[in-house]
Amino acid sequence: MARAFRTPVGGDPAADVGGRSWHAAGMRMIGLIGGMSWESSAEYYRILNQGVRDRLGPTASARCLLWSFDFAEIEALQHRGDWDALGDRLVDAAQRLEGGGAEGLLICTNTMHRLAAQVEAAVNIPLLHIADPTAERIKAEGFTTVGLLGTAFTMEQPFYKDRLAERHGLQVLVPEAADRGTVHRVIYEELVAGRVIAESRAAYRAIIERLVAAGAEAVILGCTEIMLLIGPGDSPVPIFDTTALHAAAAVDWVLAAPNGRGDAAQA
Repeated sequence: MARAFRTPVGGDPAADVGGRSWHAAGMRMIGLIGGMSWESSAEYYRILNQGVRDRLGPTASARCLLWSFDFAEIEALQHRGDWDALGDRLVDAAQRLEGGGAEGLLICTNTMHRLAAQVEAAVNIPLLHIADPTAERIKAEGFTTVGLLGTAFTMEQPFYKDRLAERHGLQVLVPEAADRGTVHRVIYEELVAGRVIAESRAAYRAIIERLVAAGAEAVILGCTEIMLLIGPGDSPVPIFDTTALHAAAAVDWVLAAPNGRGDAAQA
């Protein structure tokens, strides 16, 4: 169960705190595995805290722990294909967060969900998988065929597309090879460095248009940095921002009844 807040010194346990009772202010502690890149991790932190504040009052914020990697190391291992080393690092981070009191985990990147099952197997707390709240929202809005933008790892390897298809019944379209190269290059050369370039936005818009022409009814921003470049006005069909949807699902989870620790989507 989530740890209860201590009673303020000299205070009543049921005293009003920020417009809510002290006991009602309790929430689960969530651990964020971030820094991949910190540009998107900062968005996770902002959305998580804003969501809690909106629900609980103007002084409320999320109980969370953040493990932030040096992305230069992670990126080098990704492009070398050393997923064993990457798995070891993610497991270590997850176990440290669990040891620090985290009651659930977020991996704040789509690509590193390639290792989600390995992380989940190494801890005794639930992992909220980034694909699941995204797919649930897509289905709720009535779409069945979606375009997927992300790193080459996410677009080309089966770990992400298969989850969307097998668990959620979605048909997933990805760009052609040249377009995948453009999407990947912009992520790693520009967005992770905080560079937002108009020409790259135009290129992404054209790629989205081609996905729509191929039958996509909606588009998943399947890299947590793409939301820095692309918004609803850049697409002729609805876009689904995995960063925002994942973080919003985390808000729901941390504020849920603390007797349901296993209700996070399992990897």
